[in-house]
Amino acid sequence: MFRKIRIFLEMIKIEHTLFALPFAFMGAILGSMVVNNTFPSWMQIMWVLLAMVGARSAAFGLNRIIDQAIDAKNPRTAMRAIPAGLLKNGEVIIFIIISFILLFWASSNLNVLSMQLLPIAVFMLVLYSYTKRFTWLCHVVLGMTIGLAPLGGWVAVTGTMDWTAIVLYVTIVFWTAGFDIIYACQDLEFDQGEGLHSIPSRFGLVKSLQIAKFFHVITAIGFLALLLMTDLSWWYGAGMLITYGILLYEHYIVSPNDMSRVQTAFFTMNSVLSLVVFTFTFIDLAVK
Repeated sequence: MFRKIRIFLEMIKIEHTLFALPFAFMGAILGSMVVNNTFPSWMQIMWVLLAMVGARSAAFGLNRIIDQAIDAKNPRTAMRAIPAGLLKNGEVIIFIIISFILLFWASSNLNVLSMQLLPIAVFMLVLYSYTKRFTWLCHVVLGMTIGLAPLGGWVAVTGTMDWTAIVLYVTIVFWTAGFDIIYACQDLEFDQGEGLHSIPSRFGLVKSLQIAKFFHVITAIGFLALLLMTDLSWWYGAGMLITYGILLYEHYIVSPNDMSRVQTAFFTMNSVLSLVVFTFTFIDLAVK
């Protein structure tokens, strides 16, 4: 049983929770302070956490089911649980159903707007895995999906949506799309050979890294806009200086001539970035 649990956790890349979960919590606490002038309750945070667990677990399960034939052909992904025979399709489908039930249950315990927006979230979770088959904008679609984490956190505790929430959403959309382009550079030749769509397979390595940089410039502007649109102050500003340094370093360690540190740029740097942004936002709001 423990071996099977470990395989499921590996399938959903539990360590990648560090990308989206801190931003979901950031959306919740920032939204609650902006709209309600108070921190969210522990119960609200619990439901946000459960909704996140359900959403990302369902998303990864769907991706693995939908992409299993592609994963089996790609040497980088051939040892994933389904193509490697470690999990059966039926097991993963049951896992997806349970994950969606968890998402629906958590959302129903939040507010009306959360339930009204839930079909959009489910649609995005399903859509992303198909986009590489027809558009090189798949990275932006992934960003639009992961960006629902902070937006969902905001809506979960406020029951409203305003321009600040939208700016936060757009900021995370382009942050995600940027680092996903860097990650996708690993599969450039495979995607071209299989007729799959991505920015690297469409524009090549050099232009793709330039596009990723441009997307992260938008991210930097978005974080600055949040400082100007809210009561966030110097603690958040200090965190932003660290965040900008992380983004610069992420692009410094990858280049068309040296892609050996893609994993560091993709996982390590972006995990640190999300934790830094959340931590300094939390400190800023807590000391007021």
